[in-house]
Amino acid sequence: MDRYARWNALLELLTESGRVTVEEASERLDVSQATIRRDFDQLAQQQMITRTRGGAVANGVSYDLPLRYKSAKHSAEKQRIGEAAARLVTPGTVVGLNGGTTITEVARALAVRPDLNAGGEGSQLTVVTNALNIANELLLRSRMKIVVAGGVVRPQSFEVVGPLGGALLKEVTLDIVLLGVDALDVELGAASHHEGEASMNSLMVARAKRVVVIADSSKLGGHAFARICPIGKVETLVTDSGAPASTIAAFREAGVDVITA
Repeated sequence: MDRYARWNALLELLTESGRVTVEEASERLDVSQATIRRDFDQLAQQQMITRTRGGAVANGVSYDLPLRYKSAKHSAEKQRIGEAAARLVTPGTVVGLNGGTTITEVARALAVRPDLNAGGEGSQLTVVTNALNIANELLLRSRMKIVVAGGVVRPQSFEVVGPLGGALLKEVTLDIVLLGVDALDVELGAASHHEGEASMNSLMVARAKRVVVIADSSKLGGHAFARICPIGKVETLVTDSGAPASTIAAFREAGVDVITA
């Protein structure tokens, strides 16, 4: 288990119990106590936990982890979801992408599709994004036209937020937006942990002809601080096969087309 995967696991343990000792964490993760102490110290330096004598306590009930720490979580599911979502995109269209690890997999799947990178008249894909890492991923690996919204960058997600980027989004029209979310619920809709990201995502939804939510099964039925849009705005959900049948049925009953990868 690499460092980021351990940190994910430790933060999940703290979310569950509020307090974890070095001995407990060492046993649960099957690594040495010395390694756990170093991990706790490094997480405490980043103010993600509070160090205690012999262990650590949670700083809060929910963590908005930096993107680089999330990559190991549900990675196989996210890759399958990304490939399935990329198949919804057709050449010559304008696609909106926000940020997050699952959308990063969508971008990687789009970048390797030859029909989206042929360069012929009418076939070039235009991608509008507010995530710097998504723009960089596509610039390095594709021949697509990349439009980046301006504003203030959140280091946790590499997403740009604020009125500067919002002004650009109000002036464009998207054929489809592939939207990563922190939570999706039939009653509460799509939501994000951060209000700035939710605001930018809401603008993308408002400017899109088709809204596709990209979320692994762990995000379904949950809730987050800031709403992006109601469920009625979501045409399609792309998730993984781990989603419970009852959850899938509830989304379909609400009029959402569900694709499982």
